[in-house]
Amino acid sequence: MDEAMNRTMLDRMKGAALLDVATFTEVEHDTTLTRQAAVVVVIVALAKAVGAADVGLISAIVTACASLVGWLIWAGVTYLIGDKLLGGTATWGELLRALGYAQAPGVLMVFAILPAIGGLLAFVVSIWTLVAGIVGLREALDFSTGKAVLTAILGWLALVIPLMLLEFASMG
Repeated sequence: MDEAMNRTMLDRMKGAALLDVATFTEVEHDTTLTRQAAVVVVIVALAKAVGAADVGLISAIVTACASLVGWLIWAGVTYLIGDKLLGGTATWGELLRALGYAQAPGVLMVFAILPAIGGLLAFVVSIWTLVAGIVGLREALDFSTGKAVLTAILGWLALVIPLMLLEFASMG
């Protein structure tokens, strides 16, 4: 445990990006890391803003805020699904920390600005982040990979379907 206490936020980001189970277990249990998980989310949001060539200050702030709100909602939805519906054992804070750090691969989105690799990189990083999220969900909720995948899918549907309905309603 002493080794975990000497790890930096960057060490944890690297561990999460490498899908290291011990890293997700550490961030799940250490309640002092919630703020760091939020910082990871903001760093990734800023990397995405730069990668999209959208580096205006207002746009970067809006992107960071939207990412933070999305992270809070995602953790809440997966908490309800994983803990209450599928029988996992986690708190909202544990999911916040695990899912915050699971976004670590997104720092590579800063390179999405490169025309030759941007689209492919965005796809690969999205899949990588999803897999990290599933590992984080599995560890935080203390259940099987299958249930973690189901939680991720149901959580995604719970977020996307209302957004699609709103978009559809605004069109007509």
